[in-house]
Amino acid sequence: MDSFNNVKQWLQEIDRYATEGVNKLLVGNKSDMEDKKAVEYTVAKEFADSLGIPFLETSAKSASNVEQAFLTMARQIKERMGTATVNNKPTVQVGQGQGVQSGSAGGCC
Repeated sequence: MDSFNNVKQWLQEIDRYATEGVNKLLVGNKSDMEDKKAVEYTVAKEFADSLGIPFLETSAKSASNVEQAFLTMARQIKERMGTATVNNKPTVQVGQGQGVQSGSAGGCC
């Protein structure tokens, strides 16, 4: 329960030190230990929804949703980076330059 209670503070730290628009994902772990669950799914999900971030429960022991957590984050980053790429396309200015001169300018061979 201590970890869950610290999430708001950690998110404030992220907002303070990370780049703008950084992706976030709230992950509840040890979902295989239902009898020892400190935070109910609905409570954590409602909290994540109120912050506008996705929520997943995972279990490293059973490998439940572990891959999904990484895929969710990767998909969000790809979407964000794709949007940034479209909006910030690099441009190259091409102007009229000098032509190539032909002649006996010596060579290497």
